Amino acid sequence: MDEMIDDVLSAVGPRLRALRLTRETTLASLSEATGISVSTLSRLESGQRRPNLELLLPLAKAHQVPLDELVGAPSTGDPRVHLRPIVKKRMTIIPLTRRPGGVQAYKHILHAGGPEQPDPQVHEGYEWLYVLNGNLRMVLGERDLILPAGEAAEFDTRVPHWFGRADTQAVEFLSLFGRQGERMHVRAKPAGR
Repeated sequence: MDEMIDDVLSAVGPRLRALRLTRETTLASLSEATGISVSTLSRLESGQRRPNLELLLPLAKAHQVPLDELVGAPSTGDPRVHLRPIVKKRMTIIPLTRRPGGVQAYKHILHAGGPEQPDPQVHEGYEWLYVLNGNLRMVLGERDLILPAGEAAEFDTRVPHWFGRADTQAVEFLSLFGRQGERMHVRAKPAGR
């Protein structure tokens, strides 16, 4: 068992170096992002320092990858994502991503029910959403919009916003949320191809 652990830990350094180089990040900028000294990062990458959780957690966050990916943990064999839904009074929110930082994906289910009073909120970030089923009422600043299934919207979350049912039927929609300045990029194939 000790030999297997040593093999896994010795592979972490080259994996960290490859991640950093792929992302075109310097040791200095990674040090600034994680609070880990340049010399420690260099020793980790070269295998001269044994990785521990205290070092790996900030590195996983900085590289925006799960800790499993840093250590090369074997897959569990179950491809399903088992994330816990968040249940609130009028909705269920299901996280669809597991990685720390970066753009996060969620499925929202607004349960069937009576009318709701909008209560717009603001926070840092940028959001994109797509309505799967039902009619979503979206209050965005001074605008009061109805988005039917198949429609999408994107907005800066510093603008007061609120989501609810447009009628008494349930609504399902997907949302992608990123930090301020982080926007989704949609690329279409050029015409004629």
